Amino acid sequence: MKNIIDTRWGAVSAAVLCNLLWGSAYPAIKLGYEQFDITGSVPQKLFFAGLRFVLAGVMVLAAGAVFNRRIPRLNKGNIRRIALIGLVYTALQYVFFYIGLSNTTGSNGSIVNSSTTFMALIAGHFICGERLDMKKISGAVIGFAGVVTVLVADGAGGVSFEGEGFILIAAACFVAGSMLSKRAVSETDAMTVTGYNLLIGGAVLTAAGAAGGGVLKTVTASGAAILFYLAFLSAAAFTLWTMLLRRCEVGRISVFNFIIPVSGTVLSAVFMHENIFSIRYMVSLILVCAGIIIVNGAGKTADMRRE
Repeated sequence: MKNIIDTRWGAVSAAVLCNLLWGSAYPAIKLGYEQFDITGSVPQKLFFAGLRFVLAGVMVLAAGAVFNRRIPRLNKGNIRRIALIGLVYTALQYVFFYIGLSNTTGSNGSIVNSSTTFMALIAGHFICGERLDMKKISGAVIGFAGVVTVLVADGAGGVSFEGEGFILIAAACFVAGSMLSKRAVSETDAMTVTGYNLLIGGAVLTAAGAAGGGVLKTVTASGAAILFYLAFLSAAAFTLWTMLLRRCEVGRISVFNFIIPVSGTVLSAVFMHENIFSIRYMVSLILVCAGIIIVNGAGKTADMRRE
């Protein structure tokens, strides 16, 4: 896998796969809410999310034990940093995300959450020393236009700090977690960082949800299958993304995050039996793809690794 990601098209494929998996979480979460009879209660949602990430962390650590023939371990040198990643990347991000999403529309939330790309470009420049040029900026703007095209069809309502503001904080937590992970994997393998990040963050979410009275009212085989899939996609996507962060410029892979709201919207429409065959979807996908191509360029500039 490391050898594949080290190639240009391997890195591109991995970045696309990560964001397609994250996009598929939208309909999966909605179906999970139905199967587990989860209402609008925030504690219930946090408890559900916590179980997902705890299971995802166990999956990553189990895979690490199989591949490396030993269970990934925390030590004095990495425990504080990985614990901080778990709190920021998983726990804080999803606390603000779920609360914010409950106080705004899905369209507004998705648009605001797409600000991760711009934040990552800026953070990559000032924190990691990555070059910020007009190609990256113009590609990010075009990709964002694609997201807006598919998500504002129903119009945008008013904004609030508890809604859009919390989503913006969640986006900042994602970028901050990415920066922390990028530094952590320079000293520790990606599976150890990802596994314990998800496990610690998931445990915090589960405890927070349980403290607020969150429980799974109904447990079915279908619901368990959906929870397993959500855990699997988190385990796979976060592990691949952490590997990418070690080898690639944050600014160049972050533009692939525009795939999440678009794929999430399309997949939600498919699984919810809504009509997706419209011009706005096609225009959106074209703009998103154009933004990705512009940021990653062609020829020598297409190499996603640090220059």
